[in-house]
Amino acid sequence: MEKVMVYFDMPGVSGEQYDQVWRDLRESGNPTPKGLLHHAAAPTPNSWLVVDVWESEDDFKEFGKTLMPILEKNGFPKGDPVILPLHNMYVSSALHEYESKI
Repeated sequence: MEKVMVYFDMPGVSGEQYDQVWRDLRESGNPTPKGLLHHAAAPTPNSWLVVDVWESEDDFKEFGKTLMPILEKNGFPKGDPVILPLHNMYVSSALHEYESKI
């Protein structure tokens, strides 16, 4: 299977909404989705940006069955993410832990 990058750009979404999605995912039993290799999120001046790397598009779509209702519940705008074949992903050997503000 081919690894993919999944890109969400969600206008009007706040950090509070994003953090609530993670709390809801934990409560649903999905704190570490199967196939998710990398997740990064950041605010932009007008939106919330998320970039993921997944083992496969199928893994992401399976997780979407859990994620999409949670996004809707938390007031995220409707819309599909951009899914692209992954060309490269570099992970620094100095990176041992991730930083989470949630």
